[in-house]
Amino acid sequence: MTAPANAGPPTVYPAFRFDDAPAAIDWLERAFGFRRGLVVPGEDGAIAHAELSFGAGGVMLGSPRKAPSDDPWADARFGLYVVVEKVDAHYEAAKAAGARIVREVNDTEYGSREYSALDLEGNLWSFGSYRPGDAGV
Repeated sequence: MTAPANAGPPTVYPAFRFDDAPAAIDWLERAFGFRRGLVVPGEDGAIAHAELSFGAGGVMLGSPRKAPSDDPWADARFGLYVVVEKVDAHYEAAKAAGARIVREVNDTEYGSREYSALDLEGNLWSFGSYRPGDAGV
């Protein structure tokens, strides 16, 4: 499961939830120099998903979700998204190692295969095939 160092484009993306995601996007551009990439509007002025770039890396963010309680991102303010090539194999290895799976491996409406788990201290990690750089980050 170990990825080689410096093996191409980024594969780890911090992911945030902001109460006012549109204002956060503007502020991150002004204050820190991020560049707006993909922005998917949600309902009532919310942001369903956004990708901002900074150099070779980037972040993903959005508004808090009004999702079913089985979605670990519904209440998370921060987590990490990691791109992996073999999602099912990664999932099985994580599960075998005792990772607490909070979202089973599944196919998303945006074409990714992914799952979510909590680490030893309860931090949220999602692993999937979606590569944010393909959409503008």
